[in-house]
Amino acid sequence: MDAVVARDVREQTVSASQRAVQRVAIAEEVSGRHLLSISLPDLRIAALTGAAVAALAIYFATGAWAFELTAPSFRAGGKIPAEFTCSGADQSPELRWQEAPADTRAFALLMTDPDAPSGTFTHWLVFNLPPALNMLPANASRTLAAYAPGAIQGATDFGRSRYGGPCPPPGSPHNYHFRLYALDTPLALDAGASAAQLESAMKGHVLGTSELIGTFGR
Repeated sequence: MDAVVARDVREQTVSASQRAVQRVAIAEEVSGRHLLSISLPDLRIAALTGAAVAALAIYFATGAWAFELTAPSFRAGGKIPAEFTCSGADQSPELRWQEAPADTRAFALLMTDPDAPSGTFTHWLVFNLPPALNMLPANASRTLAAYAPGAIQGATDFGRSRYGGPCPPPGSPHNYHFRLYALDTPLALDAGASAAQLESAMKGHVLGTSELIGTFGR
């Protein structure tokens, strides 16, 4: 059995009146054998893919649901095109997301470079994005007020309150993390807030998270 993917999923429906918690045991081999035991109220489970298992693991470990964030211009783990960097037009890339938590009341976006020589470098932060949004068009940082009323941009480590694209020193490519947060409330922060202030204000309000990583080197 060690070399075989095993899955034991009990499909059960819980009535709203009973509100009982059903236990679902899932065993799946992903580089060895995993066992994930979870409790799900009022949920019908027919089958779970490896991605779904990973999302559930994140939820029960952190309380935040994982949803999908993509960019049409580059794949996850792929190279960010020059037009979105200091080697080109330095405009923010188009971003799309789906399957965010239903109770989302605002989104926040944080882009960082953890490979910067001086430590994690903030390239972009936006908060109070409207909950109805499911994408940001290319160059949204410079047209944000028109596209997403109420959204606010914080201060980057470039010293300005708008997108600053990848601009690493010559050498190995850096990894750039775009992390989107689904929040249960808009944040009481002012324009120019720092990444540290954003992360502090989000504590206890994160319903879900999504991350996209791209690379760039010079």
